[in-house]
Amino acid sequence: MAQGIPDEIMMDGVLIEDLADVAKDAALLQGVLMRTQESSNLSELVTYAPFTLFPTPVPKAVFLQSLAVQTHYNTLVDKISQDPDFLQEALASTIEVDDFTARLFRIHQQILKEGRAQSITLGLNRSDYMLDQEEDGSSSLKQIEINTIAASFGGLASRTPDVHRQVLKVAGKLEESQRILDNNPAEGLARAVAKAWELYGSERAAVMFLVEESQRNIFDQRCVESELWKRNIPTIRKRFDDVSRTGSLDQDKKLFVDGHEVAVVYFRNGYMPQNYISEQTWDARLLMERSLAVKCPDISTHLAGTKKVQQVLARPGVLERFFPDQPRVVEQIRATFTGLYTLDVHANSFSPALVFPGNNIYGSEICRVLQGANGNTDRAAYILMDKIRPAAVQNYLLRRDSPLKISNCLSELGVFGTYVRCVHGKDVVMNECAGHLLRTKSSEHSDGGVAAGVAVLDNPLLV
Repeated sequence: MAQGIPDEIMMDGVLIEDLADVAKDAALLQGVLMRTQESSNLSELVTYAPFTLFPTPVPKAVFLQSLAVQTHYNTLVDKISQDPDFLQEALASTIEVDDFTARLFRIHQQILKEGRAQSITLGLNRSDYMLDQEEDGSSSLKQIEINTIAASFGGLASRTPDVHRQVLKVAGKLEESQRILDNNPAEGLARAVAKAWELYGSERAAVMFLVEESQRNIFDQRCVESELWKRNIPTIRKRFDDVSRTGSLDQDKKLFVDGHEVAVVYFRNGYMPQNYISEQTWDARLLMERSLAVKCPDISTHLAGTKKVQQVLARPGVLERFFPDQPRVVEQIRATFTGLYTLDVHANSFSPALVFPGNNIYGSEICRVLQGANGNTDRAAYILMDKIRPAAVQNYLLRRDSPLKISNCLSELGVFGTYVRCVHGKDVVMNECAGHLLRTKSSEHSDGGVAAGVAVLDNPLLV
């Protein structure tokens, strides 16, 4: 059994069931909640969000490394967003074959042509990692991706530490319970949004959460909203359709939606092609981008988080473009990279035994996808990533209406970062690591998140 999980408890089925009941009740009491149905008119059907019964052991050195590098990643994303030539070069092949990226890039170009109405930049991102198991048994931190739009679960991650503390106390593991880290990404995310709202300069203006039609994960967002209301910052929740129907710009490019002036647009929607169901949806995105409202993210920061940009950053010498004369920063960031490879037409050869696509395609499925590609041009829509091989740990995954059973599990560590910049890059007023997120899934699943019903929420137990 993995270090940090009490063996004797996991051998006693009756006690495990009692602990599971304690854990579920604690989750409900702490507000670790999720809607049970996708339909927005069934909001009264609420249960605990899925989570592990026990916290998962994570090497302390690797965990601290992930926190230490986050402010550098914040700076990197911000610098990329200010470098239109780099974005053009990095995404040139992708926009030829991927319509979604191409549409986003056309909005980016239009904003550049018109000139940005707002000089304040707000970034809320999450860098996701897995721990690659080395031959000597040690682990190294390897980045899977960085999310620059709609990075979720900062709210619920703020509520889960007390759940695992309670479980361990009931299990007689007081010392382990005291090693569960304090964690409050919701407060950190809200602090950055509040700073952007303050810089906007209107107490009447609201922070607008741009949300999906179906909001199963609404309580995660409500945690951040609650932190904003504590600061007397008004919030509203609107959908793309609301912006299409009631959104407008005044002569100063101030954004109004349903009569409310909007200081900050916080995108919790708009990150997938299926979010843009009509031309009116795309028009609404353009309207918001053209406005004086602070966008989180703005269109260039959205593009900075694409998988293709991640692959280009791994090329020799590219990080140095953004951190000249800062070799230590370059070294810290590059240490988290795994192998990333292009499939562009003019790509160098690679060993297919060593790499796999990092965009939700795994194992033998790689060959099928590449064989089905329509010539070399379609290959440019994909990148290849070395397979990360984390060590499996046994745990119980608690889900509503699911049987209680032990599973071999793999975990993914996310670190939240926030930054605020104004006056066209001359003044960075905030650059922080805002907390962490641990998600765990059964090793039988290759991909899938918490909202998709595959992964569950977790906490690191540092070892």
